[in-house]
Amino acid sequence: MRVATVNVNGIRAAARRGFADWLAGRDCDLVALQEVRSPAELVPPEALAGYHYCYHPGDRAGRNGVALLSRTPPVAIREGFGNAAFDAEGRYVEADLDLCGWKLTVGSLYLPKGGRADDTPAELARYRRKLRFLRSFRPYLTRARLDAQAKGREFLVMGDFNIAHTRLDLRNWRTNSSAVGFLPEERDWFASILGPRTLVDVVRALHPEVDGPYSWWSWMGNAFNNDVGWRIDYHLATPTLAKATISGGTDRADTYEARMSDHAPVVVDYLDGSGSK
Repeated sequence: MRVATVNVNGIRAAARRGFADWLAGRDCDLVALQEVRSPAELVPPEALAGYHYCYHPGDRAGRNGVALLSRTPPVAIREGFGNAAFDAEGRYVEADLDLCGWKLTVGSLYLPKGGRADDTPAELARYRRKLRFLRSFRPYLTRARLDAQAKGREFLVMGDFNIAHTRLDLRNWRTNSSAVGFLPEERDWFASILGPRTLVDVVRALHPEVDGPYSWWSWMGNAFNNDVGWRIDYHLATPTLAKATISGGTDRADTYEARMSDHAPVVVDYLDGSGSK
């Protein structure tokens, strides 16, 4: 079972830059998308490539939007996580899927970036709003995981968390020690949702001592060419699913010009679930 997550930074722009070719070439069974940033009726058909498709576009024109593409139709779809202040924004969509022998509950998440690390009122407000999202989303993750497991389903949440968890997850951690996305309270929050009996960061489990593999690089300057990146896109899986991981990493483009987004897809291969129970 091949599963990917990718922040497309606008599905129409990504389609022009080769998203459909990537999707066809990778032959994924399930893909989580973030920052789709398109009305549903304007999503390019070639970007769906015959997949079953659930999309929460949100109410902010040209911003946000999360989706799931799957080889099998969803059994159930849920938009948002029960927080009225955030649910209309198109930041979380979740589906129950029976896929490749697995019974899954899968979420696609686009967590707020949180502004810049300065003390202007606007940027402070953006960061505090990110913290409110984190405080609300953590108990939801627990409920969703426990509910899925009670129904005999594994839980997998993927997407752009806009947090680098450890020093291994960004190239210049020293110079970014005061940057939003790597602040202590953000990293503590991320640590609090992980555990051997709760959720496993499957790519880090595969590559425990590796810098990266990074999934985001600025469009500006030589960040991409010099691999000055951040790992902020994740697969977080319940332990049984995590143990079925075969391989995983980032589909980093060969050149700056070949990039389809400022993020790269994070792709993980899992064993077929037919023998997992």
